[in-house]
Amino acid sequence: MKKTYVAVDIGASSGRLMLGQLKDDKKLHLREIHRFRNGFVKENGHDRWNIDSIIDEIFKGLEKIKAAGFNDIILGIDTWAVDYVLVGMDGEKIQDPISYRDARTKDAMNELTSDLPRDYIYKKTGIQFLEFNTLYQLYEENKKDLEKTDKIMMIPDYIGYILTGNAVTEVTNASTTQMLNLREGLFDKNLLEKVNVSQDQFPRLVESGTILGNIRHKWHTLYDIPETEVVTVATHDTASAVLGSPGKGDHWAFLSSGTWSLLGTELNVPENGHLAFEENYTNEWGAYGTYRFLKNIMGLWMIQCVKREFDNKYSFAQLATLASEVKPFQQFINVNDERFTNPESMIDTIQDYCRKSGQSIPRTPGEIAMAIYSNLALYYANEIKSLERILGYQIKTLNIVGGGSNVKLLNQITSDLADVNVYAGPSEATAIGNLLVQMITKHDLDDIEDGRRLIRDSFDIKKFKPDLSKYVGVLNEYQSFLKHGERMTVQ
Repeated sequence: MKKTYVAVDIGASSGRLMLGQLKDDKKLHLREIHRFRNGFVKENGHDRWNIDSIIDEIFKGLEKIKAAGFNDIILGIDTWAVDYVLVGMDGEKIQDPISYRDARTKDAMNELTSDLPRDYIYKKTGIQFLEFNTLYQLYEENKKDLEKTDKIMMIPDYIGYILTGNAVTEVTNASTTQMLNLREGLFDKNLLEKVNVSQDQFPRLVESGTILGNIRHKWHTLYDIPETEVVTVATHDTASAVLGSPGKGDHWAFLSSGTWSLLGTELNVPENGHLAFEENYTNEWGAYGTYRFLKNIMGLWMIQCVKREFDNKYSFAQLATLASEVKPFQQFINVNDERFTNPESMIDTIQDYCRKSGQSIPRTPGEIAMAIYSNLALYYANEIKSLERILGYQIKTLNIVGGGSNVKLLNQITSDLADVNVYAGPSEATAIGNLLVQMITKHDLDDIEDGRRLIRDSFDIKKFKPDLSKYVGVLNEYQSFLKHGERMTVQ
């Protein structure tokens, strides 16, 4: 009997339960069972996730699966990274988890690294410096709450704990904390001491593909849900997205394009040398002994904010169409500037950035959307060149996965600027990567290469070829702006 797999895939703006099955045509078939909105709200002075609501939505999805006639399933959970839940001695959460976009860590990174040099931390962890990393969140954590804490759990591990009663720390998400020691494969004692936590406050570290257990009996008395075995997959959504990329051969890169854009490549050994440190590249742990060598880029968060500010009058597709009617590169914007992390108004912040840097100000929906898309493409192309310098070889292909793979305009401009063949899709790579780990664990697939062949056979992947004649010199001008012009003009 063919197994039924379910990916619980939760991002910062939405979550979904995706059902996956291998059918007689030897292709992977996906079916979205349940989708729900996600977001943080201001609570007790901080931006927090309503974790109980997220878990309730998972049970709603499981009830839909049971109603659709599926009585036995296998399930994996992935979410965003760096955020955590503090669990008390009674096994209950102390408070709702604070979002990484909360302002509490604004100065924490500079304060902590004034005592522990950045190159020292990078040599230990290989993780890029971002102000919202778990290391800096814990540095700013309420000390009384930490004293009451029995376990610190990353978001997907906490959800798995609530479902099964079993607590683990899965390595792909744990590595994003900037507290795992690359050489020892454990949390680094010196870094833990710096933020007043101990090793035994984290559940045991496990690899992707570990069987967590069955959903507890008590949930079956409260909800009409199927018998469910939970597999601890690559719980960081980017780790799952990379696994769900159709990469083939050597020298390919990935761009997981969603709320965040994560651009990089898959390595078998970490790269934490001086150049990687200077370029602020990260070595997040992947499944099956790999490392995700990548750079965080602001991503579609910017267009998501703009869409909301226009009262959702325009769909993402309509904004892309409006952008295509506007000439690109009318202004240069450093999309990774911290001011775009969580502004009160993304539109006002973009316009103010352009005004202060003496550039034309985008005003119409199409102009604003093109300013975002064209500068995202510029940033992607710039980082591909950085990636090539660090690794010492040319990137041949770029696999764009996630929701951003549907934005043809962005795909083509990126291909043109970076001079790479772009393969776009699948858009549900994160859920697919989640499912692949489950299938490998349950022996429906041999390994990840077998899984990537399945992806290429199952999904329509679009190809974009570069046209080098279209934007001659633009990338060089943008690189000069990042190096010189922005610092001189943007205050």
